[in-house]
Amino acid sequence: MPGHPFDPSGVSSITVAPEVLDYIEKKNCDFRICTSCGGPILLPVRIKPPKRSDVLLQAARHTIYISIHQARFLDEIRIEMIPFYEEGSHTTQME
Repeated sequence: MPGHPFDPSGVSSITVAPEVLDYIEKKNCDFRICTSCGGPILLPVRIKPPKRSDVLLQAARHTIYISIHQARFLDEIRIEMIPFYEEGSHTTQME
């Protein structure tokens, strides 16, 4: 399994917003926080696989893998970190 379950960078102090927990449970998969040009982004691991250097954060029954480059700057994982796209007249969150 990639990642480090023990993290000296303080990942245990990162909180996960309730709506993000709901989203993760609805999608029923693990996620990864990685770097994008707009800042940290939360993606399913099938889109962005974990790396050995990631730190692990338990989120209900799932794991959030956090890029070591993002972990030191995060204090909360928020719904705004989930990408979305506009299609026609409505906005959809990434599947």
